[in-house]
Amino acid sequence: MATKKINPALKQALELGPTILFFAIYMLIKDKTYTIGGTEYSGFIVAALVFVPILLAGIATLWALTGELSRMQVFTGLVVIFFGGLTAWFNDKRFFMMKTTLVYGTFAVLLGIGLLRGKSWLEWILGATLPMQREGWMILTRRLTAMFAVLAVANEVIWRTQSEETWVWLETFAFPALLFVFLMAQLTMLNRYLIDPDQAPKDDRAE
Repeated sequence: MATKKINPALKQALELGPTILFFAIYMLIKDKTYTIGGTEYSGFIVAALVFVPILLAGIATLWALTGELSRMQVFTGLVVIFFGGLTAWFNDKRFFMMKTTLVYGTFAVLLGIGLLRGKSWLEWILGATLPMQREGWMILTRRLTAMFAVLAVANEVIWRTQSEETWVWLETFAFPALLFVFLMAQLTMLNRYLIDPDQAPKDDRAE
């Protein structure tokens, strides 16, 4: 299937919408309990289980509209399914909270492995959409690796020491906002490494 462009606002809504819906559902039912199949589940766990199909629907819609899925989306979807299943099976909210640590931690480890091999796997993923000199990609990859590691550690500290509602607020708003601000700041600082597509060197073999 050929890649198709969609409205950026719609793309953002499909990517961020499931998390916002999880937050809204949680706030509505956080103080309630539900008995399903003879087992009592908290509002948090019910909201987490509802989040799984909502996220998958968002990913499927993006796939249908664009004709492609990023590796990050596929990985995140698999992690959410796995930890959502563990959350339901053991009736334990901690599994759902730990998924964030695994996602950020895995990204940090994978980017770190690439750096140890002298490569920017971030460039491999985003290079086509963000033309930048190799030095810029290596700098951005090192910094983003550190950022993912910090977020992974922060999530572990927060869910282990703070209230359930505090974790939900930070998971929904603080972590994405920090990552967005961090990336925007990095792109500003690395602006000198960006390549103008119109000025990129042409391949002599095409002449």
